[in-house]
Amino acid sequence: MRLAVVSSDGENVDLHLGKGSSLYIYDYEDELTFVEHRTVDIDVESKHQGSKVLKACEDCDVLIAVEYGFKSKIKAENAGIKLVTDEGPVDDVLKRYIDHYNFMKN
Repeated sequence: MRLAVVSSDGENVDLHLGKGSSLYIYDYEDELTFVEHRTVDIDVESKHQGSKVLKACEDCDVLIAVEYGFKSKIKAENAGIKLVTDEGPVDDVLKRYIDHYNFMKN
């Protein structure tokens, strides 16, 4: 499973999806592995830029941000990406998601 988190600094999930100029990508099988840092050309003055972020994450299964808009939710569903809202330290956010994923899987 490939996960992306929207983070301004790589340490905290702290951005709205539409302002997600910085993404950190992880793979999870039996353990979590950092894959890469991606940047998205976001105009901080514009609204409704979630499509740009979703395009940058089209190889991801899960995208975690502080929040997202209704249009982004529909576009993510159509792209097969699960949107999750959470915030805080990246390690904590990823652990919460993976713990929940494993719980639901069993």
